[in-house]
Amino acid sequence: MCTTIIAAEGATADGSFLLARSADSSALKAQHFVIHEAADHPAGALYRTADHCGATRFEWPLPARTLRYTTIPNWKTGLHGAAGFNEAGVGVTGTESIFARDDALLKDPLNTETGITEDDIADVLLCEAKTAREACALLGRIIEEKGAGEGFGVGFVDETDIWYLETGTAHQWMARRIPRDMTFASANQGRFKAYSPDDPSMMASSTLVSFAVEAGLYDPEKDGAFDFSRAYIRDDERDRIYNDPRVWSIQKILTPALEQKPDDGRNFPLFTKPGLPVTVDDVKRTLRDHYEGTDHDPYGERLNGGEPWRPVSVFRTYEAHILQVRPWLPRPVGEVIRVAFGMADLSCFLPFYAGLSRVPAQYGLGTDKADRESVYWKFRKLQTLVMTDYPKLAPVVKKAFAEFEQKTDGRMAEFEKEYVRLASENPAAAQEALDRFNLGVLAEGEELAERLTDEAFTIRTADIESAIFFANCSKKD
Repeated sequence: MCTTIIAAEGATADGSFLLARSADSSALKAQHFVIHEAADHPAGALYRTADHCGATRFEWPLPARTLRYTTIPNWKTGLHGAAGFNEAGVGVTGTESIFARDDALLKDPLNTETGITEDDIADVLLCEAKTAREACALLGRIIEEKGAGEGFGVGFVDETDIWYLETGTAHQWMARRIPRDMTFASANQGRFKAYSPDDPSMMASSTLVSFAVEAGLYDPEKDGAFDFSRAYIRDDERDRIYNDPRVWSIQKILTPALEQKPDDGRNFPLFTKPGLPVTVDDVKRTLRDHYEGTDHDPYGERLNGGEPWRPVSVFRTYEAHILQVRPWLPRPVGEVIRVAFGMADLSCFLPFYAGLSRVPAQYGLGTDKADRESVYWKFRKLQTLVMTDYPKLAPVVKKAFAEFEQKTDGRMAEFEKEYVRLASENPAAAQEALDRFNLGVLAEGEELAERLTDEAFTIRTADIESAIFFANCSKKD
């Protein structure tokens, strides 16, 4: 269960493309950051999910040469890649779980045996797609040929476009290019509506409308214009409290003048024009949102797991990320993915430039048991401790991480200027500088998490000692 936020180039403060998602499943699901080098493959070679103990037995032909790309995979299988960039400049994030109508799935059930799932999407697309549109079309072709093993939404970005794809049933899908001056938010729902096969900003399965008619999901005479969401997507009381409030809150943050009811999701605008140009910090705010300042905040005076409104930032978030593309900069620094390990509200976003040549060993460590080495558990242990007294400890952690991010953003801007100069004069020196700078920032972020853990333990130790001191009357022993 995830939340997706997109801001197209005309909606952002600097003209960059922003594609973000909070990935939620289990706090014990350690995530790694992996660089997959380009590789050659013999004719007939297959990508096989079963080779990694994935969710299905999905298979797909590999190209003769796969591109270099990054992913943020599940520790156990090395799959479930979440997000990444490839050397062609394509970024992918997936997936946002989507739930189709029961009657629609009866007509075209999910292919849970050999269909494509979140396990496969990032690896299969990033190893060969040269553009965001191509990646989107390729996933659509796979869905039509192999079937989807689950319902999902997937985002694609490059230096010219941002696309988003939503599944209906196993073999039906629809995608749209996000309008250049708009933002888009999704929270476990298929939100697309109108479809026109003649519109170059739209793509879909070849039988999207005809199948809906044949399956009794859409009646042109009674229903009027085709509505993808109404024809294919579940819409019931579960959406009113689990999904709608998140989209409502994100749209309210980015477009404050927008007035709408939190449980009226079916009527929310598909795209919204932001009140002010969107910044990376704005997107971070949405990924960290938990209805602060309202009665629906589950982390206020006490932890409230019974709060009916599910927030964007939940403890079981295993990572959140922001893919940013700045076409005016050289690709090695113009494309960056910021990753918050664990719960975004109590984590910091660490930057990974697309041109980073290596990551430290601790980014490939971590399981479902706490350890002392992996980056994931350095952040997760801090978050777990803070949740024992959120009102007291969270402000300490959030302030420190905010200062770190602000300082890092300033340093990145200065470094990028230097990189552009170096790249034109001495590419090897530019690469060395990129690695040195980026690895230094990552090390500082890890060290900060460890220091904050020590600080939180000190505070909690004093609190517990005060609560159960058992002082003698003399107060001396």
